[in-house]
Amino acid sequence: MENYESKISIKSWAEEDRPREKLSGQGRRALTDAELIAILIGSGSRTETAVELSKRILHHYDNDLNKLGKASITELSKFKGIGEAKAISIIAALEIGRRRNESESGAIEVITSSRDGYNIMRRHLMDLNHEEFWIILLGRSNKVLGKELISKGGLSATVCDPKIIFYSALQYQASGLILVHNHPSGNLKPSNEDIQLTKKISAAGRMLDIGVFDHLIITDGGYLSLADEGMM
Repeated sequence: MENYESKISIKSWAEEDRPREKLSGQGRRALTDAELIAILIGSGSRTETAVELSKRILHHYDNDLNKLGKASITELSKFKGIGEAKAISIIAALEIGRRRNESESGAIEVITSSRDGYNIMRRHLMDLNHEEFWIILLGRSNKVLGKELISKGGLSATVCDPKIIFYSALQYQASGLILVHNHPSGNLKPSNEDIQLTKKISAAGRMLDIGVFDHLIITDGGYLSLADEGMM
């Protein structure tokens, strides 16, 4: 198994700069990302402190917390000094941060724009290394009734069965729905398959008197609305 063992040397830390003491004495805003992660993992290894280990992990992910947020337990455990328990602590903390960011604006109850749909679904579809297809189910006046995962697939595609989509819509007694899927590649451009699938599901919806109002493509960097782009 590969180990990420490149060492980043840093100056020895004064007692007042130790992460726990620094948070207690100066407040949480005073800590760097590495220091916050060091508090999560608690201890380093025989050859480096928790802060040094945290800096090494962040360095591997280009000091980008979004990239770190995509790491799996297995991937993080490849770092010398990180076992399964510490890896889980890092993943859980980053997920809490993501959920807090999502909940600060309050739950969206009515869809008024494609941005509302994106804000509902981004927590579910960001930081994924595979593609997932979801639907947002809507009632009268575009009230959000729920959201359902329809399928998940590989890096570049997922199979979506219209029968499953409309079965869920009928279960919710929905009057409309929004299609949503992610592109792990980061490319927001819809594929020809995306466009054809949207047309196919929209046509089926008209037969059942269930409106298909939009198809959102979500990446870590933003979203594209086929309705806004006139591609429905």
